[in-house]
Amino acid sequence: MQGSQIKVEIKKLSHGEGLPLPCYATTQSAGMDLYAALNDFAVLNPLERLLIPTGIVIAIPNGFEGQIRPRSGLAAKHGITILNSPGTIDSDYRGEVKVCLINLSNQPYKIKREDRIAQILISSVSQVIWNDTKEFCIEETDRSAEGFGSSGK
Repeated sequence: MQGSQIKVEIKKLSHGEGLPLPCYATTQSAGMDLYAALNDFAVLNPLERLLIPTGIVIAIPNGFEGQIRPRSGLAAKHGITILNSPGTIDSDYRGEVKVCLINLSNQPYKIKREDRIAQILISSVSQVIWNDTKEFCIEETDRSAEGFGSSGK
């Protein structure tokens, strides 16, 4: 079964020219790879964070969001992840997509132009309308109000 498709407008900025558009690595990938739109390279030192440009601006339709997520290979092999993971791109944002990377390893990591640095998923969202009430009818669950490790290790 194939998921639904939506059209999202995308524009390359001047420093993104020559880079691939975000794309799926395989036919069943959930996320599309994002590329570093650096002039040359940047060094991400241990415990340092950098905002890496992607060279693109996108127009996400109302009712959807962009989720910026880490690439598992960067995290597992090099300790590079996204600080605010997942990062959210709201449908009304029209600035450049940037990725806040952090180096959790003890070695500097070199990020080069066109490196795949993150992935983006476009997902539908719902907006909540709160029903402020004085009487709260709680449906009992096995978990109840327990949290922070109460469901097991």
